[in-house]
Amino acid sequence: MSNPLQQTIEALAKEKGIEPDVVISAIEEAVATASRKYYRTGENLKTRFNTETGQVDLFALKQVVQDVTNPAVEIAIDEARQMYRQIYGDEVANSIELGDEMEFPKPTEVLGRIAAQTAKQVIFQKVREAERENIFAEYNQRIGDVVNGTVKRFENGDIILEVGRIEAALPRKEQSRAESYTPGDRVRTVIKGVNRGAKGPQIVLSRTDPALLIKLFEQEVPEIYDGTVMIRGAVREAGDRAKVAVFSRERDVDPVGACVGMKGTRVQSIIRELRGEKIDIVEWSEDSIAFVTNALSPAKVQRVSIVDDRERVMEVIVEDRQLSLAIGKKGQNVRLAAKLTGWRIDIKSEEEKRREVEAQFEGLEAGAESAGRDTAEATGNAGNPGDPGTDGEQRAEDAPDTPLPFTLAGIGEKTVRKLAGAGFASIEALAAASVEQLSDIPGIGEKTAEKILSAAKGESAEAPPQETTAAD
Repeated sequence: MSNPLQQTIEALAKEKGIEPDVVISAIEEAVATASRKYYRTGENLKTRFNTETGQVDLFALKQVVQDVTNPAVEIAIDEARQMYRQIYGDEVANSIELGDEMEFPKPTEVLGRIAAQTAKQVIFQKVREAERENIFAEYNQRIGDVVNGTVKRFENGDIILEVGRIEAALPRKEQSRAESYTPGDRVRTVIKGVNRGAKGPQIVLSRTDPALLIKLFEQEVPEIYDGTVMIRGAVREAGDRAKVAVFSRERDVDPVGACVGMKGTRVQSIIRELRGEKIDIVEWSEDSIAFVTNALSPAKVQRVSIVDDRERVMEVIVEDRQLSLAIGKKGQNVRLAAKLTGWRIDIKSEEEKRREVEAQFEGLEAGAESAGRDTAEATGNAGNPGDPGTDGEQRAEDAPDTPLPFTLAGIGEKTVRKLAGAGFASIEALAAASVEQLSDIPGIGEKTAEKILSAAKGESAEAPPQETTAAD
């Protein structure tokens, strides 16, 4: 039958959830610490718990050496053999060799009250450290699990819950804004993390993490629990709305129907647990377009097109009356759909898309007209006075019977006359002008000005230098 101390150790270990060996090790270290404080001899003291007597035996360890330099930790080999010869006989004494360690018993009864108090403190500290390490190891492996707790108190906005035999914290940022609690309330939360602290491990709980939603579905839907239906993603804005993407591994099982349950009983149970949070259950698909279409539920989508595959951008067109439903309150529906699918979603109504396409066509037509006008000016086929691209007036320099001061390849006669009328009487003067100066002339656009300048500079460069004669 075990002794009273052994029974106490086993009871303490069971209460704290630790191994009895941890308590025994703590007791041995405590007695060793108290002994060093009492004896102060510099000896190498060692303790060993005796399971038969229920006592902690104390020993001074000494190493066997040839010549002793430190009597506190060393003993001469001759002295050691003589000591053992008197107790155990010649055979045991002769077996002692250099380097062996010998144990010399020392009394523990003399340690007194102060030593006992020191031992008690060390035992308490060691047991507490072992308990904390045990809690950390246990709960660190349970991150993502759902636990039930009871509200104990409130600290600076955080809620302290009693989970089993420990306390855990539900920080303010992990609380749903739609919920409020009073001491004694039962709360179901998910373990989000475990932090090491000076006061021991702190278990951090959450009511807003999507993991809570996933675990609740696993508990309520047998098909998810047995792996027939898989949850491929879940996003939440706690207290308002959530979206869950589900997929069936069996063709005959409807994943959405399995999660909703008969007359919505399964999903309603989860909604009650989350205090009325709306939950959209959508079918997951490998096809990104189909998945985005499903994710925007309950809105009905007309068509979806991928704008940028690399940047993961999609354009979604919906009926005019479906636009507000697709976007959701303050953009919540499309925001959650984007988080769930991983695509950036640009939603437009049919009317908005139609106006956008019309604006694009108008821009193309305007560009074509501008290009045609510049071409007409460049070829000299601008039409009659009053047509677009002319000033509509017959000036003196435009008169056909007036000789041209110069000609330019690819530039029409009418344009040359406009240049002359603006004061450009030679190709050299024209080549020295800028595009801005030429485009300021009525009836000459920027493109035509660039063409004129290019032609003038080309002809000016090709013209041979004039010879100077004596008459000049």
